[in-house]
Amino acid sequence: MNKNQGVLLTSIYTFLALFVAMIFFFPLWWSFSNSLRVPLDTFVVSGLGLPWINFEPTLDNWRTHLSFPEAHLAIYNSSIISLVSTGLALIVGLPAAYALARFRFRFPPNKDLTIWFISQRVLPPAAAVVPFFVIWNALGIYDTKLGLIIVHTTFIMPFVIVIVRQTFLDLPIELEEAAMVDGATHIGAFLKVAVPLSVPAIAASSLIMFTFVWNDYFFAKILTMKNLTLPLYSSVSVQNRGVEYWYIGTKTMLSMIVPLILCLLAQRYIVRGLTLGAVKG
Repeated sequence: MNKNQGVLLTSIYTFLALFVAMIFFFPLWWSFSNSLRVPLDTFVVSGLGLPWINFEPTLDNWRTHLSFPEAHLAIYNSSIISLVSTGLALIVGLPAAYALARFRFRFPPNKDLTIWFISQRVLPPAAAVVPFFVIWNALGIYDTKLGLIIVHTTFIMPFVIVIVRQTFLDLPIELEEAAMVDGATHIGAFLKVAVPLSVPAIAASSLIMFTFVWNDYFFAKILTMKNLTLPLYSSVSVQNRGVEYWYIGTKTMLSMIVPLILCLLAQRYIVRGLTLGAVKG
């Protein structure tokens, strides 16, 4: 392959990558553009909808939604459920990941345990929601934050176990052995050596788990009635006068803004955490 062919292929691949990126970016741009429009602009403005070019942007939709008590309740519930679920998954999942990386189990073996944890992500939520519904009714925790937190913790825990386990496997065990020679226990070596060195993987898995819970609609729709979350709040968009696209855009951006900010702040940890151990020396 000569130099000109290489440049041509690079240009084609770049164009295709930009084209695919634009397809995925369009819903985000559509939501953002509509969140800044007045109702009339939603139906009469054509083109790309660039602010200050096709229409005069306004924050009235944001002010309106942020003044609703339902929006405050949804943001509060989603924040509490997401943070507590992620925290519990880390508290339980990190020791499990460390045990799978550093200890050998005979029955069941480590490989089978790891596959079992991965299989929990393959299990369709619809197959588990009816048993959860019956059990939560019997226990009296249906339509409570506690019920949603337990369900989400169960389903997101495989993320931290699978991701951080690989990171623990890639850490030199000599570092922990040196700490134990100095008098540390296995728990001390885990907390003072393994966990600090695995912060990028822990941050990446935490963000994935938080986003999964934050965006959940299925469990929140079936296992709660009064505890409104942002996905449930965002799904109500049809009024007596029709579909309010300007409010759909505002609700969509309101649901996306927190995970988006977290992704931007933790970007370097995400890349490092998800690629740590991918290349073997």
